[in-house]
Amino acid sequence: MKEDNVIQDSLKAWLLAARPKTLTGAAVPVLIGLALAWVDTRSYVSDVFSWTAALLCMAFALLMQIDANFINDFFDYARGNDDTDRRLGPLRACTQGWVKVESMKRAIAATTILACLVGLPLIWFGGMEMIMIGIICVVFCFLYTTHLSYIGMGDVLVVIFFGVVPVCITYYIQLHTCTWQVFIASLACGLVIDGLLIINNYRDRDNDREDGKKTLVVEIGAEAAEWLYLSLGIIAVLAGIVFWLNGHVLAFILPFLYLMLHILTWQKMRRINHGRQLNECLGETARNMLVYGLCVALGLLLI
Repeated sequence: MKEDNVIQDSLKAWLLAARPKTLTGAAVPVLIGLALAWVDTRSYVSDVFSWTAALLCMAFALLMQIDANFINDFFDYARGNDDTDRRLGPLRACTQGWVKVESMKRAIAATTILACLVGLPLIWFGGMEMIMIGIICVVFCFLYTTHLSYIGMGDVLVVIFFGVVPVCITYYIQLHTCTWQVFIASLACGLVIDGLLIINNYRDRDNDREDGKKTLVVEIGAEAAEWLYLSLGIIAVLAGIVFWLNGHVLAFILPFLYLMLHILTWQKMRRINHGRQLNECLGETARNMLVYGLCVALGLLLI
C-alpha cells in the first residue's frame, strides 16, 4: 500500500496503522491449531468440532495482533523511537501524523475491549480458564512493547504467544486436552514466526544498539543472527516429524516448500546485510510464514 497523500485519521491511515501484513503471524498458529483439532475430532462418533469456536479464536487472534500494532505505534512514538531520519522499517502512523495521538489512544482502548468481548464466549467452549488466558494475552500485549522487548525477551514471547499459546489453546478449546504432539507443533510454529522478529531486529540492529534496546540480535551479533534465522526454519520443519509419526506424512513433507523459500530469503538477507532494502526480506518472511501454515494445515487435512 502506497503511503503518500494519507489523510489524517482516514480509513487508509488506519489500515496502515493496523499493518495488515503482520496479521499472518496471528492467523497461522490458529490455522494450525484448528487443523490439528479437526483431524483429531474425526475419531469421535459425534461432531465435536465447533466452527463458532474456531471463528472466535481466529477473530480474537487477529484483533490482538492489531491491538499490539496500535500499542507499538503509540509507545514507540511516545519514546521517540520512530525518528523518521533514522527509521529503516515502514513508516508509522503516529510519527507521520496519519493518526492523531488521542485517536490512537482511543483505538487501543477500543480494540482491547473488542478483543476481550470477542474472546469472552470462548469460556463456553473452553471453560473458565479462558479468562486467565485472555488476561495474560492482554497484559503481555502491552508489556512486550513497553518493557520486555528492550531486555531481550522478544523472541521468547513470540515463541510463546505466536506458537505455544494460540496453537495449544485453539486445540484445547475444541478437545479439552492437549497432546505432546500438539505442543511440539506449537513450538515449531513459534520458531517459524520468530523469524519475522529476527529479520526485523537484524535490520534495526545499529539503531537498537544506539537506543540501548537489547534485542537478541544486538546481543549475539549480526552473523550469529543470520545463522539463527536459517536454523529456526530448519528446526521447525524437522520438528514436523511428529506429524509423520502420527500418520500424517504430507504434513511433514509439504513444509519443505516453505524451507526452500526460507533459505532463499536467508541468502538475500545475508547479501543485503544493511539498510531499508532488508524490508524485502521482511515481506518475504511474512509470506513464508503463511506458506508454512498452509502446508502444515493441508498436509494434515489431505489424508
